[in-house]
Amino acid sequence: MMDVGVFMMPSHPPERSLRAGFEWDLDHIALCDRLGFAEAWIGEHFTAPWEPNPAPDLLIAQALQRTQRIKLAPGAHLLPYHHPAELACRVAFLDHIAQGRFMFGVGAGGLPSDWKQFNVDGMNGENRHMTREALDIILKLWSADEPFEYRGKYWTVNRIEPMFDGRLQFHIKPFQKPYPPIGIAGLSPRSDTLEMAGEFGFMPLSLNLSQEYLADHWASVVRGADRVGRVARREDWRVVREVYIADTDAEARKLALNGMMGRAYRDYLLPLFANFRLLSVFKHDQSVPDSDVTPEYLVDHNWLVGSPKTVAAKLADMQHDSGGFGTLLVINFDFLDEYSAWSASQQALIEEVLPQFNQRSAA
Repeated sequence: MMDVGVFMMPSHPPERSLRAGFEWDLDHIALCDRLGFAEAWIGEHFTAPWEPNPAPDLLIAQALQRTQRIKLAPGAHLLPYHHPAELACRVAFLDHIAQGRFMFGVGAGGLPSDWKQFNVDGMNGENRHMTREALDIILKLWSADEPFEYRGKYWTVNRIEPMFDGRLQFHIKPFQKPYPPIGIAGLSPRSDTLEMAGEFGFMPLSLNLSQEYLADHWASVVRGADRVGRVARREDWRVVREVYIADTDAEARKLALNGMMGRAYRDYLLPLFANFRLLSVFKHDQSVPDSDVTPEYLVDHNWLVGSPKTVAAKLADMQHDSGGFGTLLVINFDFLDEYSAWSASQQALIEEVLPQFNQRSAA
């Protein structure tokens, strides 16, 4: 069996105002809640105009007031750019507001522009070392009952003694015990953060750029788990994928390529990956020239685009080829100007595709 959630960068074209983009994100989360999506993960970026949300917790706090069942998570808080004691308190507070509907997503941050802004040496892996230290501090703050001092390489943090007859003290621990479920996002090949997911038994989140890439991500999770004698659980694995469904394959292809999904890849994501010299991660065959990696190529080889029957078959193939995962996270773009078609696609996924897939899996 498989659950379905949504992954929101959130993505908006640069001409969209920050307010309008935020309101679309809220409307979309509310739609997913009504349709029965299990969870929504909201990204955090500081220097990407196409991904303009530096504060996913603000979106989550408002979305909690407009939804009833869906679980919400930052996907992810980028730990090198936060003081761990401050973030531990903010996350614990939000966990109380959510009353069991919150998950804590963390990541190391992969944008060189963010590294530069925060003076983090990501080229030599400092962001990954900072992520491990920050997570260690946060978990110790949440778990400990006694005061301590943590002297790390990047931060020194005190879990304070009560002061002034207890009128001032450390007091904000998570609602969920010992803390909310934790997910770790991975993007790069041989992802160190996904190794951390396996090592600590956290939920791994993979951006599914190609089948070969996806297999490498699961291998990273297993390496981390093997290092400490854990067994990696595929049912905990969240995999992100582009999905667009319409009545016919031709109509779905047209919507995907001519709408915001196609534009975001054409104007932003593919040029950015070309800048990173990482177009190879999208290829089903490494002999494919970089110039052939276009939105049309991605529709044919990567994305789940088509009629409900076609998408169900592609999803079953993706599940089989990957070895199995627990939750499909549908990546969301700014479909404000194509809301009707996109909401119909989301509804078809839940009502037509998912039952086909789960019946096939149970057979």
